[in-house]
Amino acid sequence: MANLYDACVPVFDAMLDNLSVMLGRASAHCADRNIDPAALLQARLFPDMFPLTRQVQIACDAAKLACARLAGVEAPKHADDETSFETLAARIASTRAFIASVPREKFEGSAERRIEVPTRAQTYAFDGQTFLTRWAMPNFYFHVVTAYDLLRHNGVEIGKRDYLGTVPQLSA
Repeated sequence: MANLYDACVPVFDAMLDNLSVMLGRASAHCADRNIDPAALLQARLFPDMFPLTRQVQIACDAAKLACARLAGVEAPKHADDETSFETLAARIASTRAFIASVPREKFEGSAERRIEVPTRAQTYAFDGQTFLTRWAMPNFYFHVVTAYDLLRHNGVEIGKRDYLGTVPQLSA
């Protein structure tokens, strides 16, 4: 695989942008229908799942931590205190700004770099490529799609094209 920068930074950035657009649609949905935004922000698909707000926070964390670990740099910390669509949009913008700020050359050799991920249960050790493709990206997509599902389930008029966003294509 080429530099892992190419496999993650543009993908995280595009999907976070799509998530931000979907949250904007959710905010408009609430305003248009006189729905308390907290109803959507705290929505869950099942009682033991995190609410929408936490899904967005974790998606942002997955992107920033993946880039930071692969590049060997420190990730910014967030307080996890977002309570509105506007503050979630700011969290996404902050995350996008961070991942855009990480120099491409910092990712050189990251496919072979040892990455350790501490969890409550244990610390996982991966090479960079396995970390990105089998841990970081699946976790990121899980939380983005769960946010999408929560919005869709609660009546926000979004679809697959909103989730995918603009997909770059080769010209004819």
